[in-house]
Amino acid sequence: MTESNKTMRTCPQGHQYYKSSDCPTCPVCEKERKPDSGFLSLLSAPARRALEHHGILSLQELSKYSEKEILQFHGMGPASLPKLRTALRDQGLSFKA
Repeated sequence: MTESNKTMRTCPQGHQYYKSSDCPTCPVCEKERKPDSGFLSLLSAPARRALEHHGILSLQELSKYSEKEILQFHGMGPASLPKLRTALRDQGLSFKA
């Protein structure tokens, strides 16, 4: 998209950024919120927010869901599944069958 399609916005924290969509998420705030470690740090912001929205903050919680259920969450895409599978496997867990 060209710069002319983007509008300048200011988030409640005072960060200024340009966006072309109606998504209200501030990219500066999102970058500051990204965890430094743990399985959530491996994911894109939309995928991370999808899990957080559903209260999935640990691998134990994640293991209660099937891959199909996880893919139904808005913001979660198939590219996140290999990362999640690996994180689960490293802890001796897996998705619900």
